[in-house]
Order: sequence, then structure tokens, then C-alpha cells
Amino acid sequence: MKLRNCCFSAGSWGRAGVAAAIGVATLAASLLLWMGDQPAAAQARTAPPSAQMGETIPPPEGTPLYLPLLAAQPTPLAIPLPRLYGKVAVESGSLGWPASDSPDANLSVRGYSPTDAYLGLVNYNGDTDDQAPQMAAIFSPGRLPDFAGAYQVYDWDWNCNAPAGCRGNPLTYPYTVSLLELATTPGEPLSIAQRKQEIFTGGYIAMVLYAEEGRLTLTYTRNDTPAAGYMLHFEDVTVAPELVALYRQLDVEGRRELPALRNGETWGTAPNGSIKIAVRDRGSFLDPRACKDWWIDYRSQCVMRLWRPLPAPIRP
Repeated sequence: MKLRNCCFSAGSWGRAGVAAAIGVATLAASLLLWMGDQPAAAQARTAPPSAQMGETIPPPEGTPLYLPLLAAQPTPLAIPLPRLYGKVAVESGSLGWPASDSPDANLSVRGYSPTDAYLGLVNYNGDTDDQAPQMAAIFSPGRLPDFAGAYQVYDWDWNCNAPAGCRGNPLTYPYTVSLLELATTPGEPLSIAQRKQEIFTGGYIAMVLYAEEGRLTLTYTRNDTPAAGYMLHFEDVTVAPELVALYRQLDVEGRRELPALRNGETWGTAPNGSIKIAVRDRGSFLDPRACKDWWIDYRSQCVMRLWRPLPAPIRP
């Protein structure tokens, strides 16, 4: 029996071989194209000439650079040093009761009421004391401030409820204005009204008779009383806490010594747009508008002339 078709003939094998060769070539070409499309990470790279072995390869030109943020160190704020105030020995005098209850030391015990009056410098007749405290130096810079209001301090009737006395009527004699409101810049420093005559060596000019957070009373003597020399009351102020603390310490210790201040020394500030000032001489309340006494450098601006009242007649 003969088997047929056991082998390909030469003609049939030639056609099959050609087809197979073409298929292999096509597969090889596809493989080469696939390899060429692989990511750069899978391909060998060479470092640029500028990079040395072990160094970081610089980024391509034009790549954005992101630098770390360096926080600037804030400038430390200056902490104000505590103010130091001096003290002087009290020479004589006594208020007779606690200063906080005294109508001569604490002006709030008396009180005051507003009045209608000319809000400018006034020129009185009479003698002039060239040693009187000058109020322009209270402010910084020194100046003649605007007058914002006028007041009358209440009298004190020592015959009522003796010996403490009681509040009387608003003072109209010898002057109709006994407390003056002066315009200020909020926060500006305040000093004493300037005077040349010292009360103690070291440049001390005034002594503190009473101090609390919102008011201050000064005398231009070393007497613990308003009966001798000039005296000033400051209202609606902010007194330096160091001065208040020193005053209270010396007050508790018996008032043998009291705080003292120099010309130009800051004792507090103006908390708002105005402060109030009263001035006394030997106990009597005077007119703070008087240019011949308290504002000597501004006498050329005195346009209102008033007559100094005559002493009250003594009744038999």
C-alpha cells in the first residue's frame, strides 16, 4: 500500500517558507519599534559634562527653582524701664487726717462744677511774681494749649461738722474761675509747672502731697499743707504707677518723707484730649488763665483785661 502526501513537494515548501520568513521579519520589526518607545528611565543615560561623580545632576535649563522660606526674626520690642522717683524730708505741717479724705489734698473731696467764662488768657492788674510756676512747661513740647473749659471749685465750710467741715458753694471770690480744662494730645507726657527755686538739693522743685491713678497734687514747698506757698491740682490724668506706689508707701510710713519732682521730669501722661488744673497760693484758689502769673511768656497774647478783686471787707 503506498502512502500519499507524506511529504511536501518542493513547490509547496517554497511558498510556505516565504510566508514564514515574512512573518518572522514583521515580528522582529514590531519588537524593535516597541523597545524604542520605552520611558527614559529604562534607557541608559550619561551625565552631562558639568556633573562629576557623586554630584547632583543639575536640572534642565528653565526648570523653576523652589528655595526654602527663611522666616525673618522680628525686632524685639523695647520694654520701658520702671521710672525711679526721688523723695525729700517733710519740713513741717500736717493735713490733720488722711490725705485721701482731705479737701486740701484730694480735690475730688471738694469737687467742681462748670461755669461760663472767657476761654483765653486774661490779664489782671496787680503785682507779678517772676518765681511763679509756669504752666507751659507741663506739656511736651512746652506750649500754650487751647482752653477747653472753665470750672469753679467748691468752697469748704470748716464751721460745718467741725473739725472735718463740709462742702460749700462754688467759689466765685476772689476769682470766678478756679479750675481750667486744657487741651492735650492723648498719651503725651506731663511734667510739673516749671519754677526756678529749688525746695531741696538735687534739683527738686515740687513735693507730692497726694497721688492716685487719676489725679495729682503738688506743693512747691516741703510743707505738708497748702497753707504755705504755691500748690497745683491735676485732674483727669494718668499718674505713673511707680510714683503712686512710692507715694502710698511713704504715706503709710507716716509722711515723714514724700515724693519730689524736678523740672522736666515726667510724672504721668494725658489719657484723653484734655486735663484739668487748679492753682493755689497759701491756700486760696487763683485763676489759672492769668497770663501775668502762670503764662508769662505769652503775655503778648493777653487780649482780655480784668481787674483783680479787692479784698473782702472785714466785718466788725
